[in-house]
Amino acid sequence: MRMTRRMGLLACCALMGLSSGALGRGRDDNNQGSAGGQATPQQAGPAAADSSYTIGVDDVLDISVWKEPDVSRSVPVRPDGKISLPLINDVQAAGLTPADLATEITGRLKKFLNDPQVTVIVTQINSRRVYVVGGVIRAGAYPLLPGMTVLQAISSAGGFTVYADTKAIRVVRVVDGKQTELPFDYHAVLKGSKSSENILLLPGDTIVVPD
Repeated sequence: MRMTRRMGLLACCALMGLSSGALGRGRDDNNQGSAGGQATPQQAGPAAADSSYTIGVDDVLDISVWKEPDVSRSVPVRPDGKISLPLINDVQAAGLTPADLATEITGRLKKFLNDPQVTVIVTQINSRRVYVVGGVIRAGAYPLLPGMTVLQAISSAGGFTVYADTKAIRVVRVVDGKQTELPFDYHAVLKGSKSSENILLLPGDTIVVPD
């Protein structure tokens, strides 16, 4: 009888240990799954943004061909929208995404190289610019960042000079060859009464601040 009771107690302890271990592993697995779920979107965000960018004139590209340093180089996109590379000469780049351009270069290099692996990275975005002129601290051209508004562009230019007319600001935009002017009342935008005037900027927009 004593032996039977001891065997029963040992069996119960073993079962309790297994249950506790399984529960612990379940908690760890759930925590790992949760962390993995959070990390994936953060890692995927920049890749999605890069893949959607369209190369433009004056952008600078880093063309890397694996194990082929003589072909790899940093090149600007010429005014005609093309770049020049060894072996394949001129390649149309403007209007393509980096992934599309890499595919085009890969296809052309296959005539000269065995299984070329090409990577294209935009190192300088010079084709997407906006201009801030007139009564600002630092007038000039500025890179058009995703989602940039009129307020943000003015901030990039250092704000206004003493004599700037902040009620008569306008955004000059060319659409289909026609110039249009969009008003921007700085103080009214800040107060929220004309928030609709704080528009998203497009490449080539010019913000004119009278002074």
